[in-house]
Amino acid sequence: MKTFDRLYFSIIIPVYNRPEEIHQLLNSIVNQTSKVDEVIIVEDGSTNTCNHIIIDFEDKLNIKYFYKENSGPGSSRNYGYEKAKGNYCIFLDSDCILPQNYIKNVQKSLVKNYVDAYGGPDNANHDFSHWQKAINYSMTSYFTTGGIRGKNESLCKFQPRSFNMGYSRDVFNATKGFSNMRYGEDIDMSIRIIKHGFKTGLIHNAFVWHKRKSNIIQFIKQTYNFGCGRVENILRHPETIHIIHFLPTFFLLFTITSIIISIFTSWFFMFPLISVTIIIAVDSFIKNKNPLIALLSIATSFIQILSYGTGFFVAMLSHFFKHLQLAKIKDKKD
Repeated sequence: MKTFDRLYFSIIIPVYNRPEEIHQLLNSIVNQTSKVDEVIIVEDGSTNTCNHIIIDFEDKLNIKYFYKENSGPGSSRNYGYEKAKGNYCIFLDSDCILPQNYIKNVQKSLVKNYVDAYGGPDNANHDFSHWQKAINYSMTSYFTTGGIRGKNESLCKFQPRSFNMGYSRDVFNATKGFSNMRYGEDIDMSIRIIKHGFKTGLIHNAFVWHKRKSNIIQFIKQTYNFGCGRVENILRHPETIHIIHFLPTFFLLFTITSIIISIFTSWFFMFPLISVTIIIAVDSFIKNKNPLIALLSIATSFIQILSYGTGFFVAMLSHFFKHLQLAKIKDKKD
């Protein structure tokens, strides 16, 4: 088992136009029960910068601030890693907040059962809005994600996600960090980590409060892009394809078909969709103990599944027609 005399943690946070969120995140880092060695903020071409926020924490944290032209989260994380001194770096999204024992829990877990790369779950804190709690439900529930986003028990093939993940310098040296993919770059990174033979794992109690501030339009765009990103990852790593990746698109087509058939024949054909709606509402109510959140969870769950499925379907069609076009060009040349 790999060991260190001491794990030196560098926290790397890419940020784009989120000074308020950075303030909350840095406050939570200051309040950790275990020491944070280094914090690196990478401003990814923001127009609403957070440099004035950083000044307030210079006497509380070993913090470094860098501004660069906008190039996306993956390259910004790589930029931060190149500036970091840690032998183990932790990546966080700027809209996350750390519970007080986060670093302590990571340290204990890595000492007890070392992994080269880890991921942690995300939860909604008690003071989040009903909408934020509903989004959290739809992004973490087994009924909407199949358990592939942060709560999978598998230790050998677990794929950490970049909102809450960490990996060693050995991993960075071998993989050269995140790719320049705009969406799905964390999945690509995790797949490449596993391909290089590194051990990955889930640290259950290294969770973050994920304070998403997406409105409906932003949430639709985000989940649509996640679907597109999944297709790109399948094309890059075809051996990772799984039936679960197609389920949102199957559900999209099933939903459209059910609605059309029910309009022209009988509302009986809406029964499966009504059943899914009830299951989501009941499950969310059990978890959140709030009827309004349960109702909102129906909306966010259908948005998440249908938008993701649409993005996946459109990206697959785009790749198919692109492949046909290239085949025609090749035939003409021959």
